[in-house]
Amino acid sequence: MPRPTVLSRRVLLGRAMGVVGLLVTGAGTLAANRAAQAHSLKELEDELYARERYLQVVNAPAPDFALLDTDGRAVGLSDLRGKVVVLNFIYASCPDVCPVHTEYLARIQEMVNATPMRDLVRFVTITTDPERDTPAVLKDYVAAHGLDPTNWLFLTSGTDEPAATRELAQRFGLEFTLTGDGYQMHGVVTHLIDKSGVLRARYHGMKPHPTNLVVHINALTNDFH
Repeated sequence: MPRPTVLSRRVLLGRAMGVVGLLVTGAGTLAANRAAQAHSLKELEDELYARERYLQVVNAPAPDFALLDTDGRAVGLSDLRGKVVVLNFIYASCPDVCPVHTEYLARIQEMVNATPMRDLVRFVTITTDPERDTPAVLKDYVAAHGLDPTNWLFLTSGTDEPAATRELAQRFGLEFTLTGDGYQMHGVVTHLIDKSGVLRARYHGMKPHPTNLVVHINALTNDFH
């Protein structure tokens, strides 16, 4: 898949920001009030499901984890309570879909971080190749893809537990299968977790419209249940 051009990226961002801008300013007061109502989030998710064919609504507790960030600090899902979490799995040496998925989420982060949602959302990427994806490798990956580390965490189980994050991916419903040439066969899923640790949805592949994902993230930042 070719990298989006600067022009297409700006057009995409402009469209998303037009929608998100209505949600967080001006008419956003109405949107926030609706999100606080008992059924507003479910109604929005029903609407998103009707128009986004790559969305899977889950609404079940997200699998917990205890991992390390690139500075060696322990991070668990419970440490992220109170934030909306956008979570995915990759491995740094992946030659095809992982870097494309990262670029896709980088566009989502750019849209989110241009709004007050920046402080309410954490992007979390977990490596399924902890033996080769050392903290230095992951930091280089962040720099190479122009990610904003302010609200993006890269996590690993460390070399002592080489299979732990692949097993965690399975608990999230995603299989990473080792092949004989050192690569991993896997699908592409973006997991959306709400502020209380509930896995609200999975967005499959890179075809979900970024605006739909950003609108969903915004609704979860305004949900106080």
